[in-house]
Amino acid sequence: MLRDSLGRFHNVATAGRVRRQLLATLTAAALLAGTGQPVAFGAGLPAGQSAAQADSAAAGEALTATLPSVYWGAFVPGWPSSPAAIDTFEHLAGKSMSVVGWGASWWQNGNYVPFQTDYFQTIRSRGSIPMLSWGSWDFCCALDQPKFQLSAIARGDHDAFLVKWARSARAWGHPFFLNFDSEMNGWWWPWSEEANGNGKGDFIKAWRHVVDLFRREGVTNATFVWCPNIVVQGATPLEDLYPGDNYVDWTCFDGYNWGTDKGNVWLDPAQIFGSSDYYGGINTYDSLINLAPSKPIMIGETASTEDGGSKADWITNAFTLALPHNFPQIRAVMWYAWADDSPDVHWGINTSPEAQEAFAAAIALPRYAPNLYADFGESPIQPPDGPFVGSISN
Repeated sequence: MLRDSLGRFHNVATAGRVRRQLLATLTAAALLAGTGQPVAFGAGLPAGQSAAQADSAAAGEALTATLPSVYWGAFVPGWPSSPAAIDTFEHLAGKSMSVVGWGASWWQNGNYVPFQTDYFQTIRSRGSIPMLSWGSWDFCCALDQPKFQLSAIARGDHDAFLVKWARSARAWGHPFFLNFDSEMNGWWWPWSEEANGNGKGDFIKAWRHVVDLFRREGVTNATFVWCPNIVVQGATPLEDLYPGDNYVDWTCFDGYNWGTDKGNVWLDPAQIFGSSDYYGGINTYDSLINLAPSKPIMIGETASTEDGGSKADWITNAFTLALPHNFPQIRAVMWYAWADDSPDVHWGINTSPEAQEAFAAAIALPRYAPNLYADFGESPIQPPDGPFVGSISN
């Protein structure tokens, strides 16, 4: 659910505080061990190893086990209108985000939307990585937008705008995620091949045209994210839309637990991120691995409603069980904290005290990276724990 550019406060769960205290203890212990000061990590030393050496090794192993391996972030209500909205959300979550997202269309209010340097710099100055959900459409209108047909993009009709945007991105010069024309396998966006007069093969041509233009302009700081919706019945097959490994840095998917809202059914995280009979039984995660085994995977948007089950349990399951154990190739996850277009569907993390506490406890786990990236310079962006080397088995 791409939105145009545009959190709240509560107590952090006890479990989250305990986990953070444990990480702080491990970190402090590792630092002490590095100076040779004794740290009590247990008895029984290998032959020839001093107590200080053993303590240092054990502390290092403990700290390594807690190093972050997954970026996390959100689309926050009120940002980018106000940076204070990010403060509010992070206070609720009890942890600062490694990625902050927002959306922008190509055209709005009668003009092209330029590269938003101030927004990108604001996020970087907070230590987070910017992520823009960038849509090739006029934000004003519905599906029928001939000016923004995929063939028009591939033909070069928007090249003057794209060149100016790309040069501004290059001039800013710092790494960012560019989630371009997401959910393209659906039928609800003007860039879908099933809408707006587009045809089979048009999406790949348009995508490659944009990436090639960026390369000609010397843009090296944009990490391109290819992000379909979870596979549902009637969607365009992913293999018909994938531009190729040379044109994609991360694969991705968007997937929500709608619960019983809008006539849906409650689905647990494994059913959303993997497969469910409700959506036709195709496993989205496995499909991405088969399509692009060398690419890290991002969840570009996810959230759960409160209706039909326990949102708190869903959050705990997703972040502490499903993602670590069943979906190890997922190395970034973005929570969509806005309300849906329908006033009774709310995706925020504080729709109940239980949901907020569950989110704070789960995201406190050391595997989810905080805002460590104010001086980050690597492009394309790799996962927090280093270069991604290929498919990971469960």
